[in-house]
Amino acid sequence: MFTSFLPLILIFVIFYFLLIRPQQKRAKEHKQMIEDLKPGDKVVTSGGIYAVVDKVASNTVTLKISENVKVKFGKGYIASVRPASEED
Repeated sequence: MFTSFLPLILIFVIFYFLLIRPQQKRAKEHKQMIEDLKPGDKVVTSGGIYAVVDKVASNTVTLKISENVKVKFGKGYIASVRPASEED
């Protein structure tokens, strides 16, 4: 009986290590990046907008896109933080 379940168990283990675990790791890293946002950070939104963080609230981030242009985004829509030395 155990041998008939062995292929299913093996497939689940392979899926866990190839799909589930890396996705959980990326989600954890993204959550940490969002929590570490601070004014002055250069970011890219999931829509492809390059901006600088102006203010950080509990669920939102105010981004400065250009002079006198500020937009409020949900924190989950920040895709990545760019290095400070990177040019626009």
